[in-house]
Amino acid sequence: GSTLFPYTTLFRSGRYSLLDDLVGRASYFQTMFLSVLDELPERRIADWAEAVYQCMSYPDPRIWCNHIGSLSGTARSSAIAGTTAGILASDSNMYGPGVVIKNVYEFVQQGLARKENGDLLPQILKGNVRRRGSRLIIPGFGRPVATGDERIATMERVSKELGLEAGPHLTFAYDVERYLLETQEETLNLTGYAVVVMMDFGWNFLQIQRVSAILVTSGVAACYSEAYENPPESFL
Repeated sequence: GSTLFPYTTLFRSGRYSLLDDLVGRASYFQTMFLSVLDELPERRIADWAEAVYQCMSYPDPRIWCNHIGSLSGTARSSAIAGTTAGILASDSNMYGPGVVIKNVYEFVQQGLARKENGDLLPQILKGNVRRRGSRLIIPGFGRPVATGDERIATMERVSKELGLEAGPHLTFAYDVERYLLETQEETLNLTGYAVVVMMDFGWNFLQIQRVSAILVTSGVAACYSEAYENPPESFL
């Protein structure tokens, strides 16, 4: 490429030309992750991540970040403004990727280290999580309304089809889930599942956070578009 448009960039895993090496040869998700991770992931890893994106993009305007997309559409803001506002709204304390991923990552990292040192699960949970009454509040487990997360079964199918086996972080998460099912009927949720699988890929917290930054895009864009096609200011 020219000095104005350097299409060839050096990454840890080699020098890639966007037009010659990636376009039409690598997937969009591989290319996006190359920029974030500084290495080109296997196609099956990128395909797995794309499936997570699909699972995270329910086009339901009742979901808080999609709600912002719908409000933007009904107010006739631009598609870029509406979609990015919804993405920004997804970064919430309770369920947003920016905050929740950090909490899940730290809980699993510390909990697995203690397990490998010989601590039993009840001991690990007693010292590492908050309580609400008699219930344990664990990052990556539970949902606001429903019990269980049907999306995990779908992602397990995708993982099996792609030949991806459970690593130590996912195994630890399933150990916690079994304990919570017995004690308070709580299960792993999709955010928790996605984070621990990415930890098994060898990705650190910042890499996982960057990979997950725009997870909700499709659902927000769908709700923006639906609201825009309806009469102005009719959404509420």
